Amino acid sequence: MTETPARTEIGDQAAYAAAVQTAVAAAAAYYGEGDSSLDDDAYDRLVRGIAAYEREHPEHVLPDSPTGKVAGGAVIGDVPHTVPMLSLDNVFSAEGLLNWAAGLERRLGRPVGVWSVEPKLDGLAISARYRDGRLVRLVTRGDGAAGEDVSHGIGMIVGLPERLAEPVTVELRGEVLMTRDQFEAANAARTGAGHPAFANPRSAAAGSLRARDREYQVEMTFFAYGALPLDGPDAGPGTAPDGTPGDLPALLRELPHSEIMAMIARWGARTSAATPVGGVTCTDPAALQEHVERIAGLRADLEFGIDGIVIKADRAADQAEAGNSSRAPRWAIAYKLPATEKITRLVGVEWNVGRTGIVAPRAVLEPVEVDGSVITYATLHNAGDIARRDLRIGDHVTVYKAGDVIPRVEAPVVHLRTGGETAIPIPDVCPRCGGEIDDSQKRWRCSQGRACHAIASVRYAVGRDQLDIEGLGENRIDQLVQAGLITDFADLFTLERAPLLELERMGETSTDNLLAAIEAAKAKPLNKVFCALGVRGTGRSMSRRIARHFATMDAIRAADAEAFQEVDGIGPEKAPVLVAEIAELAPLIDKLVAAGVNMTEPGATGPAERAEAPGEGDAGTGSDTGQGPLAGMSVVVTGAMSGPLADLSRNEMNELIERAGGRASSSVSARTALLVAGEKAGSKRAKAEKLGVEIATPEEFATRVADFL
Repeated sequence: MTETPARTEIGDQAAYAAAVQTAVAAAAAYYGEGDSSLDDDAYDRLVRGIAAYEREHPEHVLPDSPTGKVAGGAVIGDVPHTVPMLSLDNVFSAEGLLNWAAGLERRLGRPVGVWSVEPKLDGLAISARYRDGRLVRLVTRGDGAAGEDVSHGIGMIVGLPERLAEPVTVELRGEVLMTRDQFEAANAARTGAGHPAFANPRSAAAGSLRARDREYQVEMTFFAYGALPLDGPDAGPGTAPDGTPGDLPALLRELPHSEIMAMIARWGARTSAATPVGGVTCTDPAALQEHVERIAGLRADLEFGIDGIVIKADRAADQAEAGNSSRAPRWAIAYKLPATEKITRLVGVEWNVGRTGIVAPRAVLEPVEVDGSVITYATLHNAGDIARRDLRIGDHVTVYKAGDVIPRVEAPVVHLRTGGETAIPIPDVCPRCGGEIDDSQKRWRCSQGRACHAIASVRYAVGRDQLDIEGLGENRIDQLVQAGLITDFADLFTLERAPLLELERMGETSTDNLLAAIEAAKAKPLNKVFCALGVRGTGRSMSRRIARHFATMDAIRAADAEAFQEVDGIGPEKAPVLVAEIAELAPLIDKLVAAGVNMTEPGATGPAERAEAPGEGDAGTGSDTGQGPLAGMSVVVTGAMSGPLADLSRNEMNELIERAGGRASSSVSARTALLVAGEKAGSKRAKAEKLGVEIATPEEFATRVADFL
């Protein structure tokens, strides 16, 4: 990011007037029902363009211009705030942050003793007023001077208790938002009641909080970011974080921000301290960027949206002396992050058939830049998802992307419809082979299953992380299928030399090399063979766990749903699916057995053997017996490996972890026991540090698992 963020260029007075009108209308919608014709990034660019034009042409400034106003001047409430609810000014780079911090210290004439760093939550700002510990009123920010009474929302908001743990009279300020799960539940309730889906979590929270007498209920979440006394003689006593009694108004005026936040949490209201991006303090301005990057790095893994990081002078004296401008405090700033959500147009839907026969829709979009990459396609999940969201060709849609997550279409922006939108054609036959579609499950499937897309199934099976057959590139596989030499990957093991020599560009050397590679693949361990089958709901890691647990393909085929649930990560919903999938694959497995492909996991002990010798553990295999130096540990690997591990791929690292008794995972959570952090470990290391997870270098980890290398 640069300190000169992108803006909409405005060329003349007429364009300026139109831009002001567009911005005011968009702000009114945004702060009203939450549905705006512009996404956050487009609105910010437009307002920055308006401000730039006004700096160059002050004689043209219109009175309703959104610049310099809270909520863009678009919202007026009828409940006066005890103290104005202001916006925050923004910076967009490390340089901008340091310049702002230096400017604040120049204003104070001394160093800022302590800085506070917190996430900037992407929700609706509200004021929650408590008297004697009881929640009596909720008010939106409105225009900053007065807001809208939304007290009917009391009882709908997690983290905003109707009674605090202490009988204090206080005003809490914070954000109301929806987590990802709450957003999905709200959309299910809303579409189930016959209404269009919410466009995004923020609009869902804004619209739901304002709505009265709806036929459905939704849940939201509150995160406090401050507190102040309610005026009047009944303001009451309070207790400082160290337990010292005191006058609450005085405490709230004199305590540092960080201690006020601790006090709020003690009262029972939710704060960011309960999340991986909880607020921190530091004394060195140079360390601010490190904390910014830590929070930004965790953004993709959060269950709620953030659009920046807030940096504040922590001490009350510094805040009081710095004061406020007409729209923002001078002692706080928002470090804005790139937008992860944009509005674009849905121009088409493609229906693709995967290697297991799944028929999946994919949205075709007008190209739009989201979080640093240009998005042209996005997932639509299934036909039921399209119907539930009431998506149509030509719709403006919100597209969401966080971190490395595949872009997805959230919902149509219904109020932007022109009447020219058309229904999305839903196929009644398989778009690949013309066969019947099995629509009994949420995810439709061609009735031919894997046979519908044999090429994709074979390509997957011979890949590096499965059978790893050298010489079988995509073109060669296509050639074998088109020549009728193979219909599935088991046929590879019965290929003969003479027919191969008749294929184009297949000489004697390349044919002999290919047959040798295929012969070598017969000896691959069971976990590789099982992974090559492409069983729905499994992947490399799950295939390794299943192979270690059952030890033989015969044991896997004989297992029922209850037996599969003994494997770590397989629950009551997935287990019956696996049983059905393996039964469906019986002809393919029989062909593999007949061809002499290995069907055992070296060194693993199956359920029958473990039952005959209880308590004897398989210390040498790291199987599901709780043995090995990583027994019972969830291990995550990140960054570039070095030392003895330098040449191992990520998949080979995961195999090493599981041979040593651990469970390989791709994300850091409270259940993670160990993070192996190489060079450029990034956000996973930051999250591990926040959660107190043990961190090892590649060299330290190699020493720990030396017997399994």
